[in-house]
Amino acid sequence: MTVLVIVGGPLIAKGIMVRRPLVVRLLQSTGLEGGAVALLQRLRRRYGPGPVMLRLPGREQAVLLSPDDVRRVLAETPEPFETDSDEKHATLAHFEPEGSLISRGRDRVARRALNDQALESGCPIHSMAPHFREIIDQEIAALLSGPDDLSWGRFKDSWFRIVRRCLFGDAAADDRDLVAMLIRLRSAGNWSFLHPKRRVLRARFLSHVAAYLHAAPPGTLGAGLARRATTRSAAESQVGQWLFAFDAAGIATFRALALIVADAGITARARNDTAPGYPFLRACLLESVRLWPTTPAILRQSARPAAWNGSTMAEGTGILIHVPFLHRDDERLPFSHRFAPDVWLRGEADAWPLIPFSGGPGECPAKNLVLLLASNLMAALLTRNICLPPGGKLDINDLPETFDHFSLTLRHQAQSPLVAQRCS
Repeated sequence: MTVLVIVGGPLIAKGIMVRRPLVVRLLQSTGLEGGAVALLQRLRRRYGPGPVMLRLPGREQAVLLSPDDVRRVLAETPEPFETDSDEKHATLAHFEPEGSLISRGRDRVARRALNDQALESGCPIHSMAPHFREIIDQEIAALLSGPDDLSWGRFKDSWFRIVRRCLFGDAAADDRDLVAMLIRLRSAGNWSFLHPKRRVLRARFLSHVAAYLHAAPPGTLGAGLARRATTRSAAESQVGQWLFAFDAAGIATFRALALIVADAGITARARNDTAPGYPFLRACLLESVRLWPTTPAILRQSARPAAWNGSTMAEGTGILIHVPFLHRDDERLPFSHRFAPDVWLRGEADAWPLIPFSGGPGECPAKNLVLLLASNLMAALLTRNICLPPGGKLDINDLPETFDHFSLTLRHQAQSPLVAQRCS
């Protein structure tokens, strides 16, 4: 029960599908999320590499403590460790009833393949990258023509205009109702089994997406998705997950900007990052998600009995990978609580399971696309003097376990030959 409360409590309280601003603010001020990492460290010292087995009503839950166990489960997805756990299905079915993450067998194969193809998951630079950069430049120019204060709300509006244009074309640029419908469905998903499905709203949302896919112009992600879709692949249900993922990506990008401008040396490196693909800016985004995982719990479920450390894991066993434990384990990682983008450039992340986008066959298919859009957006914004407001402080060498992005406001000024770290 202690593990459930201390490890699972903060994750559920702040919202698995939609973050609750007041709870996020409370968690940042109290540091409660650090208690989960400390508890799992104590369990590892007491019992060894685990996993820790919890008895839940009707099933067992394995909490992984060993890097080797994490690698194994991610590598052996979806067989025998399937992505469609009971909890995940109950949550995601609120808005993507036929999404690849909650599909099995041939349906999952078809839907995952569709995602990989349309998102070009294996390509660091998407084939539509030049067009996407044009959209980003236009939207960032419009954003910077407004007030000097850059709040999360203004940033999010601009981010989703970019996302909708990349997905469906210019006709969707101002369609805030699309995201609003998804937020309502995801809010119901916060309650998982306990909230009835909003079936009418879900049908309206999926119909709305299907109409955009049907009319998506060439050169958009939606057109590529629609062209490859089959009756088995349920294209509109895949878009629900895309929009969900892009919401998390926007949060990570805004936090990464704050980290970059918190230190003059990092700011200079970011502004001078002109190499193809913006490797340093990508590393900054990866660090943002390492420090504050947008998917803090990776869930799997054993599809059949599996041999495990000389024993057998029963069919139906739930598996929890607590990502903050891996990313903030200060007993193993010397850089656990500081902003260290170079670990991604030097390959240090490979020595330990740092998994900001999950890993193995279940890795997020939008990983490279997110890194592409985020790095291009940050490069466009950093042509201005983006900085923390007067009095704003973020110590990149001692970062909190929770970052309240809702309360964060950056500022922007025209560049000058001498760029100040703080806006005046």
